[in-house]
Amino acid sequence: MSLLSVKNLSASLGGKPVLKELSFTVAPGEFVGLIGPNGAGKSTLLRTVLGFTAHRGAVSIDGRDAASMSAREQARHVAYLPQERDIAWPVPVEMIVSLGRHAHRPAFAAAGKADKEIVEAAMRRMEVDAFRDRPATELSGGEKARVLIARALAQDAPLLLADEPAAGLDPSHQIVLMKTFSTLAGEGHGIVASMHDLSLAARWCSRLILLDKGVILADGPPLDVLTAERLRAVYAVETFLGEAGGKPIVLPLDLTR
Repeated sequence: MSLLSVKNLSASLGGKPVLKELSFTVAPGEFVGLIGPNGAGKSTLLRTVLGFTAHRGAVSIDGRDAASMSAREQARHVAYLPQERDIAWPVPVEMIVSLGRHAHRPAFAAAGKADKEIVEAAMRRMEVDAFRDRPATELSGGEKARVLIARALAQDAPLLLADEPAAGLDPSHQIVLMKTFSTLAGEGHGIVASMHDLSLAARWCSRLILLDKGVILADGPPLDVLTAERLRAVYAVETFLGEAGGKPIVLPLDLTR
């Protein structure tokens, strides 16, 4: 059974079609990179899957109609990391990460031993455990991003949807993030992450979905999707395609026009 099934999905924003008859599935063990130029529909796709945007077509999560799931049920099956990184309240980092566990216990119930262990593991994975007691509002932008990623990891949902999760991270923590997502996929989770860094996507994702103007132009292994001709047509860039350490390198060099 697939963790996510999207069939003939269409959506509009402000009367303008943004997604056009999209169909794909995500299976356990897949790390799917959602790529495409600005305005391609990547963020809208993630939000539409979660029911945040009116749409036509069918979305199933873990074999169930997504529209029939309550917010709590959905949160147990899907973790969502939005593109926005704002943290408004000066609460400790550990408390922010602990919010990821709320869907897994009754309302107002205290965190149990298992919850605390999962939160601790999420903080260690994103290297935010060293400042667990600091108010989140005092963190740098990159540190806030890592805290919010840790919160999504603490949710421990079978499916993780992440909108530009590597944005604002330094190279070291981008690699930490990619390794974490790859490990989660290896453990049987499904990951769908929108990404602009094509080299990160090519080196770490098991599969890429290329969107442009609301349609899927390519869907498959990174080396099949990221051809020089396709990148020229979609991004209007000339690209160096190489390899290092057994993994691909994708480096935009110049504009085609």
